[in-house]
Amino acid sequence: MAAIKGRDTRPEWIVRRFLFSRGFRYRLCHPRLPGHPDIVMRKYRTCIFVNGCFWHGHVGCPYFRMPKTNVDFWHAKIERNRLRDKTDQIALANMGWHCITVWECELRPARRTNTLTALEYTLNTIFLSDRSKEYTLPDLNEKGMAAEERPDEQISENL
Repeated sequence: MAAIKGRDTRPEWIVRRFLFSRGFRYRLCHPRLPGHPDIVMRKYRTCIFVNGCFWHGHVGCPYFRMPKTNVDFWHAKIERNRLRDKTDQIALANMGWHCITVWECELRPARRTNTLTALEYTLNTIFLSDRSKEYTLPDLNEKGMAAEERPDEQISENL
């Protein structure tokens, strides 16, 4: 297992190239955030995890199969990975971050375009929803504005 790469995998490169080509800027593996997300987008307050179907136990995926040898070890390992992923995402959500998980099987050539388009749409929706605050202008007849007009008497006294 020491030879298995944890960073710069092919699925990560696919997602990164797509995001960069669409004008999204990001940082990689932020050390201060729980779970060390693969891609961190501070402007969008979003963390993207690119998960392998086998290592993270993608439920219902045809590419995830439990090994036939040493079943107890693999079952415990994959369950720990699933639990760790959940706790990390809960911690990030409590810190105010959005979490997106992109699975390796969704980046296969048949589904890649739909997945990456959905990712772009999600990021734009997050950006717009976080930035859409309703600003109301104060009523002009209302007193107590920060820049109130002073009566003429006070102006002449100060001169």
